[in-house]
Amino acid sequence: MVRQGSRQRHYEQEPLLDSVVTSQSDSNGSSRITSPIGPEHNPLTDRSPTSNGDSAAASRRIDVRLRFAAAVFSFAVLGLFVSTTGVIIPRLESYYHLSDLHVSVIFLVPLLGYVWAAQLNSRIHRELGQRGIAVIGPLCHVVSAAIAALHPPFPVYILSVALNVFGSGLLDGSWCAWAGAMENASTMQGFLHGGFSIGAAAGPALAGAMFDYGGAMWFEWYYVLLAASVLEMLSLFLTFRSEDAERYREDGLKDTLAPETTASTKTVYRYKVTWICAAYCLAYVGTEYSISGWIVVFMTRVRHASPYLASVSSSGFWIAQAAGRLTLGTLTDRIGVRTANAVYLAFSIAFGVLFAVIDAPVVSMLMIMLQGYSLGPAFPSCIVMVTGLLPRDLHVAAVSFVASVGQVGGALLPFGLGAAAEGLGIQVFQAVILGQLTLTLLIWLMFPRLRSASTQAENEHED
Repeated sequence: MVRQGSRQRHYEQEPLLDSVVTSQSDSNGSSRITSPIGPEHNPLTDRSPTSNGDSAAASRRIDVRLRFAAAVFSFAVLGLFVSTTGVIIPRLESYYHLSDLHVSVIFLVPLLGYVWAAQLNSRIHRELGQRGIAVIGPLCHVVSAAIAALHPPFPVYILSVALNVFGSGLLDGSWCAWAGAMENASTMQGFLHGGFSIGAAAGPALAGAMFDYGGAMWFEWYYVLLAASVLEMLSLFLTFRSEDAERYREDGLKDTLAPETTASTKTVYRYKVTWICAAYCLAYVGTEYSISGWIVVFMTRVRHASPYLASVSSSGFWIAQAAGRLTLGTLTDRIGVRTANAVYLAFSIAFGVLFAVIDAPVVSMLMIMLQGYSLGPAFPSCIVMVTGLLPRDLHVAAVSFVASVGQVGGALLPFGLGAAAEGLGIQVFQAVILGQLTLTLLIWLMFPRLRSASTQAENEHED
């Protein structure tokens, strides 16, 4: 049983949200994210001072806005690193004299980095606070980019990729959990992951321009990534420098329902919603990476598109996804995250059908972009659901775990598509993607409706 004094969950009021995420049901029974004190106190848009014109609170609101902006930039850097893989693989094969099988090891490395990050994320928060994440994560990016820029032997390069992914795993899980607990969480997640999509869209275009028009070697692209990582490290350290372990405990990011209820990674596994979210992330992230990884080959071989149009299709998918994340968040908050994302996934399947039946290259490019747009809120919506359904002291561990499982999908599903294409031809791309999207929608429908965080915690701890 939960102590009587713990019936009402107590959190420090982050000035960016002023409250923990809760949910309400509209007249149609659809849940949506709300705040107990009302949306008029969201400091991202509210310029009025807090109670009695407290200037200190207003100053802290500005600090949190700066932290959120730094987190968005951090996600853009994550996007740059993720999109780098596809654009440099042909050059790695040539430089290191590798076969397709040997170079494919680069797709398996992220599994190790993300799993390691998921195991250590909560511990780093407890011992070092968010400041620890803000230093360790980008430092891994800096070191890994510096190693790759030296074009070391391929095994050493692979180790640098693993280090990079470990840092990305820490940042991914931490900032997702932080934004997922905000008021208007879908909108905040949309901005956060929109930054990732912008970085992922910019990476291939910038690297391709350096390679094709500037005559740069593959490792010279890592000079750009090194500079971006240094800026990321500086911005995160400056904005999160006061968020130490003590502040983490005080702020309620480490929840205190009762002294005996200490969050741990193992505790997360006892919640059904954790496994639903993990399965969803595996299917969705795998689908996302399958599309972005194989669309260029499909467009070139099957739709006979020009190399430029095929490349634009890949970049267009990421750009449209960023647009979806930035523009659909508010609509998602209004109609409810569970209902809204189900509709978005249904639209993505419809666009996939049109992509399959209309073989004109330009139309195919437009359909893949519309598919990217409708998939924009898919991952942020999952984070909103898991942070809305789990006790807050489990958010970091849960998000880190599901993000690591998502990376498993991001490695296995594109590999599986490639294996199918090897035996049956790349034309299986359409059917495989439609099947993956359908599976993603079915898993999404398994999520329960959002309840208030206090009710969820009370019910779980009374069982």
